[in-house]
Amino acid sequence: MTSALEVAGVSKSYGSTPAVRALGLVVEQGEILALIGPSGCGKSTLLRLVAGLERPDAGIVRVGGDVVAGPTWVPPERRRVGLVFQEHALFPHLRVSENIRFGLDGRPRSEQDARVVEVLELVHLAHVADRYPHELSGGEQQRVALARALAPRPAVVLLDEPFSSLDESLRARVRTDTVDVLRATGTTALLVTHDQTEALTVGDRIGVMREGVIEQLGSPDEVFERPVSRFVASFMGDADFLPASVGTDGLACELGVVSPRTDVDAAEVVLRPHEVALARLTSADVAVLAAESADATVREGEVQVGAGARAVVTRVEYHGAFVLHTVRLASGRTLRSWQPHSVRHPVGTHVEVSLVPGIVASLLVGERTLTS
Repeated sequence: MTSALEVAGVSKSYGSTPAVRALGLVVEQGEILALIGPSGCGKSTLLRLVAGLERPDAGIVRVGGDVVAGPTWVPPERRRVGLVFQEHALFPHLRVSENIRFGLDGRPRSEQDARVVEVLELVHLAHVADRYPHELSGGEQQRVALARALAPRPAVVLLDEPFSSLDESLRARVRTDTVDVLRATGTTALLVTHDQTEALTVGDRIGVMREGVIEQLGSPDEVFERPVSRFVASFMGDADFLPASVGTDGLACELGVVSPRTDVDAAEVVLRPHEVALARLTSADVAVLAAESADATVREGEVQVGAGARAVVTRVEYHGAFVLHTVRLASGRTLRSWQPHSVRHPVGTHVEVSLVPGIVASLLVGERTLTS
């Protein structure tokens, strides 16, 4: 089957500043691919190159197997590409039905009428066909924009931060509705976002961009749980790093042995807050630790091999369903740990810190992740 979208060796610079660098990407039929990265990484430029709003300096863009940029140039309106923008970009002087009909120009009137009704029913807005955009809520405007993009039956729909203008309570619902429509119609979509949760929940695959290239492309669980670099690990969620060195049982950090590997002398352990377990120490435990510390001083970076390591809670943040604890280890380094809302260790509490059972932590050497 022909891929819905293929980008091969595409580059684009603005003056002396490269925005996209020799980038390659394939999006399959019916797939939703989420592009995420920091501001200025080139994700919106890539979307504009696919849409035909920018011309690449080099490389080829194919939509539905047809070359639309490269040796030949196809204008945006002939690319079979639908566009959904952050600002919705609806025509304020046209009714909803006329906004949707705009992309169907040149087709028989009866066909236009039938398609307008069809896509409005898809987005559950048949009752607003005769309203103007200013008479709609932000969520309704976004769904009309999606209906307009779907009306001509495009090969690919491009969504550029489509939910960022909506308030938080509305964003999740509109996002779910949008994904449901894309799935129901088997529509191929390329979504640009800066929101990690959005990328993880929407994308069949995620492309993490940095400085004009895709640093990692994979399923949501691959990108989140097995990041290929320090950048991806940090960008795709909270992450803390602990030094580890090799011993007789493998690589160990302050929390204990984290890997049986002995083929590297040193690495860093990537730990996300949900991977860090806390257990409150009793008064008797604290007294024993105080007596031990009177006889020995924990050196900076010293490895403590065992079930866990002692620490002190230094910060507690209430997030509703979860509580984020920050703890200071004996070495002075800090870790964060998510706990259920019913578990709250006040600042100053002595705790034992360990890995959540079953967690296989990622390991970094330099800036890159060790492969198994």
